[in-house]
Amino acid sequence: MDSTDIGYKNKNGQLVIRKTDKPGTDHLQYIYVLRCNVNKCGYEYGVNGTDIFERKCPKCQGGLPGLSF
Repeated sequence: MDSTDIGYKNKNGQLVIRKTDKPGTDHLQYIYVLRCNVNKCGYEYGVNGTDIFERKCPKCQGGLPGLSF
């Protein structure tokens, strides 16, 4: 499974929910929506596709703020 596939969960418990049609902030990237699956947090936030594999939740893990989606 690729890190941009719907249902992918990274090592920090962040789950890919969907791809948006909005351009990201990295070259040729789109914004993906992640949901935190740590301790039932459930926070959803936008990220560049290239960042999915390493992202941490901005709400409960001290990760960087998400992108607007």
